[in-house]
Amino acid sequence: MKKNTFTKIGTGIALSLVATTMLHATNGDTLIAVGAKARGMGGTGIAVSHGAESTISNPAMITTVEGTEISFGGTIFMPTIETSLNTVTGMPPQPSLTSDADINMIPEVSLAHKINDNWYIGVGMWGTAGMGTDYSKAQHTPFTNGQYGNLNMVTNLQLMQFAIPVAYKTNNLSVAFAPILQYGNLDINYKMPNSATGTSDTIGAGLAQDFGFGWSTGLSYDFKNGLVLGAVYKSSIKMNYSGQLSTATSPFVGMGIFPAPMSDTLEQPAEYGAGLSYTTGQHTIAFDYKKIKWSSAKGYKDFGWKDQNVYALGYQFSQDNWALRLGYNHGSSAVVEQQETGNGVGSALNFFNLLGFPATAENHYTIGGTYEFSSQFSLDLAYVYSPSNKETFTTAAFAATPPAGFGVNSITTDHKESSLSFQLTYKF
Repeated sequence: MKKNTFTKIGTGIALSLVATTMLHATNGDTLIAVGAKARGMGGTGIAVSHGAESTISNPAMITTVEGTEISFGGTIFMPTIETSLNTVTGMPPQPSLTSDADINMIPEVSLAHKINDNWYIGVGMWGTAGMGTDYSKAQHTPFTNGQYGNLNMVTNLQLMQFAIPVAYKTNNLSVAFAPILQYGNLDINYKMPNSATGTSDTIGAGLAQDFGFGWSTGLSYDFKNGLVLGAVYKSSIKMNYSGQLSTATSPFVGMGIFPAPMSDTLEQPAEYGAGLSYTTGQHTIAFDYKKIKWSSAKGYKDFGWKDQNVYALGYQFSQDNWALRLGYNHGSSAVVEQQETGNGVGSALNFFNLLGFPATAENHYTIGGTYEFSSQFSLDLAYVYSPSNKETFTTAAFAATPPAGFGVNSITTDHKESSLSFQLTYKF
């Protein structure tokens, strides 16, 4: 294989490794909601109360707590990502790539307390975003026998947030503010074939960690006739993972994609939303709209992510000591096909976005429920299913037969998810 062929192959796949660190959860790389009640209702929570759990959805909704309430639990998140490289005629077919990082445990704890008729305070800690891929068990050697491989990559991104909301209620109006501390860690490891030695070089800077600060503010208005309106804004949070993205990209500087190593800044985007809910008798219907500003977030915008419009619809039926919930959540993929702009940039973006950056889940169907063992203690459960969403992007600049290219004219990724959430709630 000639050097320019190897260079183009390495460049495209190396970019995919970088992108793998910023994977998916549901809406982009974030969960549709935190907490079993909200997840059972399609992620709605801006204008419908979920008790202490509302701290993260809309801090103004904690003003529905009658005393002190604590909820703790977690989500078992199970993504399935399968990617295929589609070759031109005359090139050998490439193996299907399936990530072994197919199960993750995401914790959450929320507490809300009524100080008096006007003031409320809360505290919470939640896993909110991040995943990774694991191709360490790949059986073939990259770039051998016409197989370009997956470089045995193992990546992991984890984000957790800690917040202390303070809410004020007067008559029908509630307003709240919550400072947010975010912890994140990021690790990228992969093997890059060395054409000079015939072996592979291990690329990686070890685990990087950082803390970032942000805030959220929310309000709600209860018309006292069953109708509630709500709105929320959450600031962006800048994170820097020292050495991660720069180390991953440094072997490919000057290869026509990056003029310099990529910045290690990865900013969680700002988002805003509005919602409404209506309760009559035992029935509650809720609707949320949320905008996630991926295109303005440092790091994500460099990969061509677009803003997401997220729509969530939820229903709850309550009777005696139990409740049943159903929901639907839709957010168009933040990853979109890029046009070629020269030097193979568009093809490279499409290549790494679908191989290592497949934040393409769009539709989510949810079911959940609550059982109260007593007036103080209850159990909440929720199941979320995101069916297969298959995307194919062109990689035209890589389509020519070697030595001009590496024989891949498009890439296809099939992405689906499921998750189970559980939560215990205690009121006193």
